[in-house]
Amino acid sequence: MIELKKIEQIAESIARLLPAGSGAMREEIRTNVRLVLESAFARMNLVTRDEFDIQSALLTRTREKLEELERIVASMED
Repeated sequence: MIELKKIEQIAESIARLLPAGSGAMREEIRTNVRLVLESAFARMNLVTRDEFDIQSALLTRTREKLEELERIVASMED
């Protein structure tokens, strides 16, 4: 999932594009943008880079073990 801090930064950047005199409206838009982004990212079922790296390393180790077991089985069959 994307970090909440990044979502907040995006929402704040969008809110800053509004005219300076629109304080309450700016805050409401910032809040709504943040909520929409959080909802959209949650539906995308994203993972963090750390989670991806962990799963990638796990897959690599699993593949190595599988190849080793295949070699053992092949040597037993001969």
